[in-house]
Amino acid sequence: MSPRLSNANPPAASSQSTPRPGQPKPKNLGFGLGLRPQHYRDILDGERPDVDWFEAISENYMIEGGRPLAMLERVREQWPIVLHGVSMSVASTAPPDLDYLARLKALAARFEPKWISDHLCWTGVHGYNMHDLLPIPYTREALDHVCERIDFVQNYLGQTIGIENASTYVAFGASEMTEWDFIAEMTRRTGCWLIFDVNNVYVSAFNHDWNSKAFLDGIPADRVIQFHLAGHEHNITHIIDTHDHDVPQDVWDLYAAAVDRFGPVSTMIERDDHIPPLADLLAELKTARTIAAERLGVRAATRAAE
Repeated sequence: MSPRLSNANPPAASSQSTPRPGQPKPKNLGFGLGLRPQHYRDILDGERPDVDWFEAISENYMIEGGRPLAMLERVREQWPIVLHGVSMSVASTAPPDLDYLARLKALAARFEPKWISDHLCWTGVHGYNMHDLLPIPYTREALDHVCERIDFVQNYLGQTIGIENASTYVAFGASEMTEWDFIAEMTRRTGCWLIFDVNNVYVSAFNHDWNSKAFLDGIPADRVIQFHLAGHEHNITHIIDTHDHDVPQDVWDLYAAAVDRFGPVSTMIERDDHIPPLADLLAELKTARTIAAERLGVRAATRAAE
């Protein structure tokens, strides 16, 4: 499955790779929101919202100029930001898109995000981008391939990236390990950070009938730097990860368990469609703060009693 690396220098084989040295875990940023154009005016021209940081979709700003970049400039003057992409396609067998990576690197140099992230998936092949987060088999061959790609991207960008677990709806009969074992070994080999999407874990656990607690327990706590919280479309027999609903109670409950497991981690509400007023998302962010404070208090008390 190893890709052709075009005219770029290929990285060392992933089986020989080691975590990137000198990369301390990023500090907890607090509680943030996904930056959406619908909220530019309220964020920048109204009363300052109670938000600690913003996550910007990388591809929305990988352009030469215009209003989006101007808005991001203004946001970056007042808040920390992170860049989160949907088209890096680290699991694709197509050669790495060097033009994409060059534009991403330039964007990062300009805005100095706290970190850059994308998804454990592939989004296209043969020059075609399907703009969807497509699943992979959890095999040793796929693991070698993904680790090689992550190594290449990290070397190209000159920094450690975050990789997010994507929601899935089908499973491969060829898989040789669980998703969480795959992710744990992936971060061990490459040193990449992990973006833990709580909603995506809930969705996948429901769709594949496995225990979300097993996923939590299988992920190395020291590699998780960010939580995503979102809603979904529940169709009784299956769930579609739409990120266009409020965060449901089941996802809040799983978030509480994630805080118990991973401790204080940068947390954000992610809304991609049916964008509500900013005030509605701020109310959800307040709920996240409350849950985190309660669970961290219990966690501290438990440790003190041990």
